[in-house]
Amino acid sequence: MSPYPYRCPFGTPCDERCVDALARDLEEVIATTTNGKPAAFFAETIQGVGGYIVPPPGYFQRAAEIIRRYGGLFICDEVQTGFGRTGEKWFGIEHWKVEPDIMVMAKGIANGFPVGATLTRPEIAKAWTAKTISTFGGNPVSMAAASATLEVMTREGTPERSQVRGSQLRKGLEDLGDQHAWIGEVRGMGLMQALELVEDPVTKEASPSKAQALLEAAREEGVLLGLGGLQGHVIRLGPSMLISEEEVADGLERLGRACRVVDSA
Repeated sequence: MSPYPYRCPFGTPCDERCVDALARDLEEVIATTTNGKPAAFFAETIQGVGGYIVPPPGYFQRAAEIIRRYGGLFICDEVQTGFGRTGEKWFGIEHWKVEPDIMVMAKGIANGFPVGATLTRPEIAKAWTAKTISTFGGNPVSMAAASATLEVMTREGTPERSQVRGSQLRKGLEDLGDQHAWIGEVRGMGLMQALELVEDPVTKEASPSKAQALLEAAREEGVLLGLGGLQGHVIRLGPSMLISEEEVADGLERLGRACRVVDSA
């Protein structure tokens, strides 16, 4: 089961009791749908296309402990969460104080150029003895872009910048949530923030129509947003990690006008 606090089937608020239930579910899946020797548990540290879903505290500690107990590896996907996006830390998994066995990453590593990377422990790397080939691997232009991007991110301190600007963005989004009942939840970390849109805040019925309307209204205001969630009802905001205070304030003002357009429709 997905660790989805806003729609947690075990309790509200979603806390360590829910983590216990999610852990039992994971063990049941291993016992009933595998041979008892799973190769790995693979997860995004914050679900991206799923709607920027942040798991409850303690979830990844339990998941990593369980998979390792059964002989498998814990693999974390940092494609969207890596390189400071979640604020304070370079990688999302660091917030949960779990060291993965394998980590995969892309996107932010080269600022749009096609680069992906995998990190692992020496003993796991040595286990790979087969030949491998990548047609586009080691592209010199992409490698130069990755090197330059990492240099800028280190110099500018993207984890710290994402934390500060993310807090500003979060405050503005929460203010909008207070003004519009169809914003069911504001969630995220750093500069990875989301609005889950609903028809009713009590029933939490998803509202893809409002999400689409807000997407279009924001576009008219010059703000490009992303959609996510199982039903396309979550608005995802992932601005540049070098965004300024003034740009965040301007974006929030434009988004506020777009919300009022949705209200009046």
